[in-house]
Amino acid sequence: MEWAMIATWRMAIEGITEASKLLENRESAGNAIEKAIKMVEDYPYYKSVGYGGLPNENGIVELDAGYMDGDTLSIGAVAGIRDFGNPISIAKKLSEERFNCFLVGIGAEEYAQKNGFERKNMLTDRAKQHYEKRIKETIEKGLSPYDGHDTVGMIALDRNKTMVAGTSTSGLFMKKRGRAGDSPVCGSGFYVDSEIGGATATGLGEDLMKGCISYEIVRLMREGYHPQDAADKAVLDLNNVLAKRRGKSGDLSVVCLNNKGEFGVATNIDGFSFSLVTENQEPTVYVCKNTDGKTTYEVASKEWLDKYIERIKSPITFD
Repeated sequence: MEWAMIATWRMAIEGITEASKLLENRESAGNAIEKAIKMVEDYPYYKSVGYGGLPNENGIVELDAGYMDGDTLSIGAVAGIRDFGNPISIAKKLSEERFNCFLVGIGAEEYAQKNGFERKNMLTDRAKQHYEKRIKETIEKGLSPYDGHDTVGMIALDRNKTMVAGTSTSGLFMKKRGRAGDSPVCGSGFYVDSEIGGATATGLGEDLMKGCISYEIVRLMREGYHPQDAADKAVLDLNNVLAKRRGKSGDLSVVCLNNKGEFGVATNIDGFSFSLVTENQEPTVYVCKNTDGKTTYEVASKEWLDKYIERIKSPITFD
């Protein structure tokens, strides 16, 4: 396989579709990752990433992103950054730094401003409505405020056999100010080595970090595991450890790709979706199911895809 790209969730499909044109034309995996994730960040109806991302408990959008070059193992990451349009681009720029490559909060914002990145109010009216509705539900119905933590994570392989990983998220909805999950953390939210492969995760960051799950998948692939077997083993093992020691596990979902273009996906929930494109396959959305620790998947039906668009664009109503 000369090139391939895999990503978490249905929300990535438009991005990887456009990015695949770059890979087909021999452009770099890094540029493909940046282009694809920026498209997700810029779309206001994806409420867990970028513009339109859901705010923290104070009504402020704090964004996290990570980027890794599998050739050099260089990483760049930001956490808790506010009022900048494309955190993935800032993370990519930071990956060029020998020191100070992971910046948080005000430090990340100062770096972004000095390097000419676009300032932008990331809190949309629709996100405000989600926030107000959740406050009302939390007070009146006793519902948990924490809902919505879908990271977009991607792995790309280009024709030069370079592999790159990238992530972007607004994190846990109504999180504490300054909270960061797994997404910007190398080894947890993402990891890639061009000599082996890469992985990226989505779900409850506090639990995903407990297993350094992206690094673990790449480690298993280094030992000879097929990406699918590596993904299944890593998710099942972490799920079981958390259940045994803590009584339960949060949502754990991963996608991975090796340097041959073979992919894997695993989840401990039903309904996880992922997006895939390769030199031999058109951009496709799959929906997963977990059965006894094994993940299976099938192509998303037109009905599923139509309902997805209807759901993310449906009016926000207050009961």
